[in-house]
Amino acid sequence: MKIDLKYGGQTPCHLKTFLKSQGISRGLLAKIRHEGGAIDVDGKSGRKLDMINPGAHITLVMPPEKARKDPVVPSYVPLDILYEDRDFLIVNKPAHLAAIPSPDRKHRYDSLVNRIIGYYQLRGITDTVVHIITRLDRDTTGIVLVAKHRYAHALIDQQVHAHTIKKEYLAILSGKLTTKHFMVNLPIGRESGSLIKRTVTDDGKMSLTEYFLQAQLKQASLYRVRLHSGRTHQIRVHSKAIGHPLVADTLYGGKIALPLERQALHCTYLAFYHPFLKKQLCIHCDPPRDFKGYLDKN
Repeated sequence: MKIDLKYGGQTPCHLKTFLKSQGISRGLLAKIRHEGGAIDVDGKSGRKLDMINPGAHITLVMPPEKARKDPVVPSYVPLDILYEDRDFLIVNKPAHLAAIPSPDRKHRYDSLVNRIIGYYQLRGITDTVVHIITRLDRDTTGIVLVAKHRYAHALIDQQVHAHTIKKEYLAILSGKLTTKHFMVNLPIGRESGSLIKRTVTDDGKMSLTEYFLQAQLKQASLYRVRLHSGRTHQIRVHSKAIGHPLVADTLYGGKIALPLERQALHCTYLAFYHPFLKKQLCIHCDPPRDFKGYLDKN
């Protein structure tokens, strides 16, 4: 894969300095140099200490990517693709699908990563790694952002750490709430004795969740939820902490309510700055049938 860049400065500078300003880390630069990639300046091989002039054209040839562990077995179950270009893939993840494969047989052969690998292979894309940026729980549905190469991953990761990626969810909370807008600011950490569950704890990490009431149901409340931090199970834990666990979230005290047999949580909106198109990208995704079915019944 080739990435074309142009130096827009007014005075000459070192190639290394320019690449750093474009999000090329020392580690990525070393991989390009030593794993089959290349850096060309105006059509000729460039060295990091070379001086480049205003208007110079720099071409990065990204080396093939190979997973560190055992290769992922491809799954050819079709993806629900919301957006795709050279650099990013955005999909609508269904319920009951793990994001990444695990050693146990249950999730080894069919996870979101397996399906993406299968999708790539059908299009002749090999020797690559799936870079999931916004992971969802196994039974949470909705938008997942995937970087298609390590440079895109490096650039978008800067937005992850700066908390500039906007994510919103639709969540059905148990019980009838009347508060139209509120914030939950409680620290979250791992629950003692559990590898899976999280809980509100004094020594946890700062976690901030914002709720906007959308509709009052017979025995529940539909909220649009905005994350201001990205902790594991954050919405689920905070909803339980205020005494209104998500409908059907049995791990955190919710009760099954057909047709929902998994937590009533759907990632419905994602917005981020596309570093290659130089613009904000906004993605919307409607909730799936079981979610809508519960709303229709209540």
